[in-house]
Amino acid sequence: MKDNAILVVVARFLIPLMMLFGLYVQFHGEYSPGGGFQAGVLFAAGWILFVFIYGLETGLRIIPERVIYALACLGVLLYGLIGLLGPLLGGHYLDFSVLLPAPRAAQQAGIILVELGVGITVASVVMLFFLLFARRRAEAEAEGLPLVDPLDEDESRREPRP
Repeated sequence: MKDNAILVVVARFLIPLMMLFGLYVQFHGEYSPGGGFQAGVLFAAGWILFVFIYGLETGLRIIPERVIYALACLGVLLYGLIGLLGPLLGGHYLDFSVLLPAPRAAQQAGIILVELGVGITVASVVMLFFLLFARRRAEAEAEGLPLVDPLDEDESRREPRP
């Protein structure tokens, strides 16, 4: 789709806005609806739009697959480690009041870090799901397998299955 000038211009405008809105949702989530899950989906959607426009190879040059896997692990570890700081410091799991001397500031810092872990995990897992589906389609096309559109009601255009 990188040959279509309109799509490229719209994507160049839209992708940074999606990322910026993702940051807003991520770090404003403890005050209003939003948070890590929604922000993670926004970040992943921005990357997926980039891949649709410029291709999978270019998208993987921007964020390599190993980095995506590492981010998925990092997000889960961040969530778990922040949660475990409570028991290690004399509190309960996901009890952030023991993290800082001021309980309110500790709760805010704790939830921001936990939501950051959730956002990183969700973004990377959605990107991995997309990557798996995109590769599956590319492998099917390379093997010459017919791609069946389940919404195509015209049976005569469907290729028979082997």
